[in-house]
Amino acid sequence: MSIEKTTGTTTGTTAGTTAGTTAGSPVEKTALTPATHTAPPAKFSHGVRKGNILQVAGQVGFLPAVEGRTPTVAGPTLREQTLQTFANVKAILEEGGASWDDVMMMRVYLTDVDHFAEMNAIYNQYFEEQDLKAPASARTTVYVGLPAGLLIEIDALAVLG
Repeated sequence: MSIEKTTGTTTGTTAGTTAGTTAGSPVEKTALTPATHTAPPAKFSHGVRKGNILQVAGQVGFLPAVEGRTPTVAGPTLREQTLQTFANVKAILEEGGASWDDVMMMRVYLTDVDHFAEMNAIYNQYFEEQDLKAPASARTTVYVGLPAGLLIEIDALAVLG
């Protein structure tokens, strides 16, 4: 697990994190990388929490990280990748002290418009099994290009408290 924190009274950048103020008191920005994740391939965080806001960066269907190995896709099917992507988003939510009940917005990125109905069926089944206490989050689905072999990417915005 890797967590970076900075605090301050002015907006600035330190070690990839930014701190600022709210009503005169410092608000800490914390970068989140669960033990299941490798370091991001560029200068960004898998998740960031500032106050009661937690943003999960786009996650894909990579299996949990194994030290010294390149990330491995969960499988070739949309189902395998979607379920693993949900597990990866959930790991970051939990690392930041959130749950699916705290998620306000999810964005789903698909590589193929023909996957929409299947993804909705997987999505609905997954969230029916989560025993959520809060109403379902808002969601947007868009179609994008992803690296070879990847079919889906999901990001999430959570508000705690």
